[in-house]
Amino acid sequence: MLATGTPYGDGLLHRAAGSASAAAWLRDPRPQAGRLVAHSLAAAARALRALHGVSLPSGPQPLPPPGVRRLREWAAGTAPLAPAAARLRRRAREMWGEGRTERLLGWADEAVRASGAGAPVVPLHGWASTGSLVPPRSRGRVVLLTGEDLGAGRRELDLGWMLGDLVELAWSSPLHRAAAESPGLLSVTDLQRVFLGAYEADGSDTDGREGGSHDAGVREDGDHGPAGPVYDPVAVGRCAVLRVVTHMRDFATYCEWSDELLDYLAFTAELIDEEGRRAVPRGVS
Repeated sequence: MLATGTPYGDGLLHRAAGSASAAAWLRDPRPQAGRLVAHSLAAAARALRALHGVSLPSGPQPLPPPGVRRLREWAAGTAPLAPAAARLRRRAREMWGEGRTERLLGWADEAVRASGAGAPVVPLHGWASTGSLVPPRSRGRVVLLTGEDLGAGRRELDLGWMLGDLVELAWSSPLHRAAAESPGLLSVTDLQRVFLGAYEADGSDTDGREGGSHDAGVREDGDHGPAGPVYDPVAVGRCAVLRVVTHMRDFATYCEWSDELLDYLAFTAELIDEEGRRAVPRGVS
C-alpha cells in the first residue's frame, strides 16, 4: 500500500512494518531475501496501478514530479547547479554529445504530456524505487513510502522509475551481475517481470496480498483509455533511462564529485542509445 506519512520537521514521518528497504534486502544473497523483494515489488505494482486509476482534480494540471524537473534543469542548464553537478553536465556534453542530451530532454517532456486517449496524464508517485519500498519484517503490509515526490505525468514514468532502479542494480552490483550463475537467486530480469506482471494483472488488493486474476496486458473497465496495452513499453524503457540519469545528477549534487560518475556517464550513454530496452524484458509487454 502507499504510505503517505505525516509532517515531521522538514520532511515526512512514515510508519512501516519493516525496518529495512527492499534495496537493503537486495544486498542479501539468500534466496528468501529475493523472494521477499519480489513479493514487495508485486505489491508496489498493484498500489501504483490503483494510484494511476485515480482521476486528477479539475483545474490547472499538477506539476511533474520533482525528479523530472531536476533532470530537465540539469540537462538543459536552465538553473544554478552545485559545482559537482555543473562539472558532471560539462562532462556529459563531452561524452554524450548534443544528440543524446536532446533525446533525453525530449523523453522527459513526453513523460509528462498526454499522448492520446491511451496515454493520459495521471497521478504519479514520482520516486517509486526499491529504496522507498519497505517489506514487513514478519507480518504486516508492504508499504511504498509516498508523498514528497508526488506529481502528474504518464504512468510509464512511475514504471520506468522502478525498473530503472533495477537496471542500475544489475549494472552496479556484483551480486546481481552473477545472478545467472547463482542457483536460487532471482535475477533482475526476474524481478522486472514480477513487477510488470503484477501491474498488468490489475489486482484489486493493494496492501501486499495477492491480487485478482485479470487478463494481463488489457485495460479493465474504468481504467483510462480504451482496451489495449496497459503501458507503452518503449516509453517505459525511456523513463528508466531518466531515472538512472536523475540518480546520477542527484549524487553529484548532494554527495559531490566522484570519478565513479565517469563510469555512470558511459553507462547512461549506452542506455540512451538503446532507449532503455533492458528495463523491459522481452515478452512482458
